[in-house]
Parts: sequence; C-alpha cells; structure tokens
Amino acid sequence: MSTLTEYLAQKRRALLDRRRRIADGSLGPAPLKAQATAEGRSGVRRIRVRDFQVITDSPPDFAGYDLGPTSPELVLGALGSCLTHSYLIQAAALEVPVDAIEVEVEAVIDPRALTPGHETTPVYPQNIAYVVRIESPASAADIERLRVNVETACPILNLIRNPQTIAGRIDHRAPLPAAAE
Repeated sequence: MSTLTEYLAQKRRALLDRRRRIADGSLGPAPLKAQATAEGRSGVRRIRVRDFQVITDSPPDFAGYDLGPTSPELVLGALGSCLTHSYLIQAAALEVPVDAIEVEVEAVIDPRALTPGHETTPVYPQNIAYVVRIESPASAADIERLRVNVETACPILNLIRNPQTIAGRIDHRAPLPAAAE
C-alpha cells in the first residue's frame, strides 16, 4: 500500500467526521484572516496567516530582490495546492485509489498593462490553465467523476472563476510628531 493510499484512508475518516459535525451543527462558518505588511528598505511583503509567514517579492527589474514569489505566482500556487487537496478529498470521499497526484498551473501576466497603448490590457493573470497528473489503477470513469466533483468543490478554483464582492477601505493615520529633545 502506498503512503498516499494510506493517507487517503486517514483523509476519508476525517472527511466522514467533518460531515458528521456539519450535520449535527457543531461545525459551521469559519472566519479566514491574512495580514500583509511591507518591510522597510527591501519592500518585500510578509504575509501572516495564523502562525505561518510567507515572503513575497518582486523580480530585480521591478526594484525587488527576488526573495520570494510574486503575488500572482502565489495565487497560481494557491490554486494548484487547492486543486491537489480537492482531488485528495474527492478521492477519499469516492474511495478512488490514487498513487500520486501533481497539479501544474500556468498563466500569463502582461507588465505593459495600463501603459500607453495597453490601457485595456488586464493587470491580472490571464489564460490560467492547469494539468492534473494522476497515477491510479481506477477506471477512466472514476477519474472523470473525481474531476467533476473537484470542479464543483474546489474553493480557490471557484473563487477565481466566479465574480466576488470585495469590500476595501483605507485607515489613514498621520505619523506622530517627533518628540522634542
């Protein structure tokens, strides 16, 4: 038995327990929160989520130090991670054996966006595409059922595909005056 197959059995037990908690009302909406700050001198962005940190940066041609992925690259990584996890969840739920899974996500971003002659060029990644490589003894029909379920249930895939309402505001604070000496 492969390690991933063993993991899928563990995932199935967790999934069934989670479904039980949803059904009995003990598991409901969960707030999500992330914070990003710009670091002095380097301009790198530190993202904090729960007890985790990720650094994002720009390439050198955009005054960065290439110390981490760009924000658009992180979005592609988040999509790949979520698709991979969604395939694992659905494989566990449907009891489809999976020996290995890999997701590759690609897109194009045009740095000329909003510059003269490119005023209508989107500032966001375009032509997002992914390939899922699955090693499995399952039938083609079972793998297709996995795909359909993932396309329905993957949170980040559906976040990107469906328009969202995003509320933003600025909390502007003037710097405190320097203390008199």
